[in-house]
Amino acid sequence: MAGTSSMIVAGLTATALATIGYLGHQAAVNVPPELRRPAAAVAVRKAFPRHDPRTVLPARSGVGKRVVYSLDADRVWLVDEGGKVRRTFGVSPSTVDPAPGSYRVTSRSGEVTGSDGVPVEHVVRFATVGDTAIGFSAALDGSAPVLDPRERTGGIRETRADGAAMWKFATIGRTVVVVP
Repeated sequence: MAGTSSMIVAGLTATALATIGYLGHQAAVNVPPELRRPAAAVAVRKAFPRHDPRTVLPARSGVGKRVVYSLDADRVWLVDEGGKVRRTFGVSPSTVDPAPGSYRVTSRSGEVTGSDGVPVEHVVRFATVGDTAIGFSAALDGSAPVLDPRERTGGIRETRADGAAMWKFATIGRTVVVVP
């Protein structure tokens, strides 16, 4: 008797799974075109969520083509002349922060040694605090800085890919807006 019951349960389970699979397939095949989304759109949304407060361009961050740097969020936005964010990314801050305000890119260097002794590339300088130059850079080895609060460093570290994007975008004279 136990063998017969087991076979009946197994048969019902197999039938139920086959029915669910068939109905799922039919639902997927019959989705209206306006509701279909390519898989790549889902990946982009995860990488740059539309309503994630950490990635929304801060209010009162200037107008026109500019770089926006948030001290509190440790985030940068590259903004085109129409106000559209072309790229945003997190950064590792330096030990010395510029005051909130509007600056201009004053100098750039392809490859140098950072104030922390690490070889860096795509250095984009925009401010000076005392005798410390402040700018964006990417470590050649891809590392983030090891911050010692007793040392005055002005390098705001970004990834190499973000550094290449900053280098292309932030030419001499480009506005850099620093927000709290």
